Amino acid sequence: MRKNRKGMLLAGLFALVMVAFALAGCGEEKAEAPVPDGIYTVDVTTDSNMFHINEANQGKGLLTVKDGQMTVHISLASKKIVNLFAGSKEDAQKEGAQLIEPTTDKIVYEDGYEMDVYGFDVPVPALDQEIPVAIIGTHGNWYDHTITVSNPEEGNHVPGTAEGSGAEGEEASQETQDVSLDELKDGDYQVKLSMEGGTGRATVESPAKMTVKDGKATLTVVWSSPNYDYMLVDGEKYEPVNEEGNSTFEIPVSVLGEAFPVTADTTAMSKPHEIDYQFTCKVLK
Repeated sequence: MRKNRKGMLLAGLFALVMVAFALAGCGEEKAEAPVPDGIYTVDVTTDSNMFHINEANQGKGLLTVKDGQMTVHISLASKKIVNLFAGSKEDAQKEGAQLIEPTTDKIVYEDGYEMDVYGFDVPVPALDQEIPVAIIGTHGNWYDHTITVSNPEEGNHVPGTAEGSGAEGEEASQETQDVSLDELKDGDYQVKLSMEGGTGRATVESPAKMTVKDGKATLTVVWSSPNYDYMLVDGEKYEPVNEEGNSTFEIPVSVLGEAFPVTADTTAMSKPHEIDYQFTCKVLK
């Protein structure tokens, strides 16, 4: 009789454990965004005057929701914050940490004065909650901060941000023409530069300048970050052509309208890291 009771007790405990696992599994379902896919203006607040949204933006950021995932684009006060990390400063300094590269945003103040500042695309796990982020400035020190994103409203323009700047200009229409390099005369051209690969956080400036001379084409690549120290194209190494601002390179182009591989070395991670990309150039009309 005691053995039967013991067996029944063990069976009951086993059942409770299985129910607990089942409930835990339900809690692991992927959370969905509280708003449908689209672009929204949102209120963005931070925990410090040392890290804040540009005053011309009037506390607003641009929230993009895609496939249920939310990302907010914020423009800061200057270019003194050179990288951002979604998490703590301790994790930001770990091996392989994926830092968020800056974009260059053009800010227009009420008096008409224009200024280039750095902006960042920050993952948003939830609205109306403090999101931990870490920032690093030009002096190389990491600091912990938080941002809070709230009040989404349909719209794709943030006050004080110039049209075509930052996240707002990514989908700008760029009509291209189907031509080959052999058809181009010597001179300067504007090309639509598309990029695939990497973490998706770095971007390149488009339109980009392409110069054709003696039948050879040279592309000027301006990254959204100052942290690229060299590029590799067809086994050749190319150094930056600038000393200040976002990393800028002049690289050869052998084909138009088709993807070609390049490699760029970034110093934004805990140690220098080569990242493979695919570039595609199309001449604008």
